[in-house]
Amino acid sequence: MKPENKDKVSIMIVPTGIGASIGGYAGDASRYAQKIAKHIPLIVNPNIVNAAVFSGISENMFYVEGWAIEQFVKGNISLLPSQNNKIGVIFDSAIPQNVLNIHLNTINAIKTVYDIDIIGHEITKEPAGVEFFTMESGISAGRLNNPETLVDAGKKLLDRGAQALAVVCFFEEPPEDDYENGDGVDIVGGVEAIISHYLTEKLMCPCVHAPAFEDVSITGRLVDPKVSAEYITPTFLPCLMFGLKNAPLLIDTKNCDKCYKPDDSGYYITCRDLHSVVVPHDALGSSVVLDSIEQGIKVFAVKENNTVLNVNKYAIGKQNVIIEVDSYEDYIKYLEE
Repeated sequence: MKPENKDKVSIMIVPTGIGASIGGYAGDASRYAQKIAKHIPLIVNPNIVNAAVFSGISENMFYVEGWAIEQFVKGNISLLPSQNNKIGVIFDSAIPQNVLNIHLNTINAIKTVYDIDIIGHEITKEPAGVEFFTMESGISAGRLNNPETLVDAGKKLLDRGAQALAVVCFFEEPPEDDYENGDGVDIVGGVEAIISHYLTEKLMCPCVHAPAFEDVSITGRLVDPKVSAEYITPTFLPCLMFGLKNAPLLIDTKNCDKCYKPDDSGYYITCRDLHSVVVPHDALGSSVVLDSIEQGIKVFAVKENNTVLNVNKYAIGKQNVIIEVDSYEDYIKYLEE
């Protein structure tokens, strides 16, 4: 099933909600991902390319949610390249009608202009109950009080033929902070990751989240360029559609009864195809990094990308195996050798 000359793949990760100086805002890591993807097929977590009504996704990129990336590196999930996925949308019933209408208009615009196959939407029976906050460490976090109502809506969409799911939950207005000035942590990013992780695991399909706020007005003040994509639109839904359109489907290699059955022309991407992983230099505590090291996969830590974490190569006791580079450009030079 797998062409003998199939390229290796790399993974670029910038975790959500940790204040990364590159990738901690609105698609601001996209330009680096696009450069890397010119040299090697690149798996990216949505946080890298999502930018409200814009997307940094490009050819030679695989748009994969964070939990699925973790399981991919562990060998529990394989990826099936796919195009023109059928996408369903889950809406939290707590979203006010006028805000919901804006999102429905957005869906219709995306279908009209881009011909993305959005098969329909489901509104949850009960509010999802999203809460968000910042922890003492500085990272953003939160709670999802009624996750099953999202799962139930997702199952209905999968039964209708959806292959990938966009999720929009209602969020209270966040407090004013330094985010609009290109500083600090995205306070809603942590709980967004929780929602996406949970649904991807429960439904075994690509699932990505965008928030909906009651205040849909657009500011007339200037904000930092790194966050500007989020301040010119009342909805962050479009970037999810651009990513999910060609997101690889998930193959559960531990439970084959859940496996997607491709035709003979398809092939799976597995952890054995992994060339390297590139992450911020002080965000090395994830299972993706530790599992990659255990499997002998090269991990590149980028020193120009700083976060509120302090988990560097010394903190994890892997100073002899982590490859530190000054910049993403240096990682690209390595790929060119």
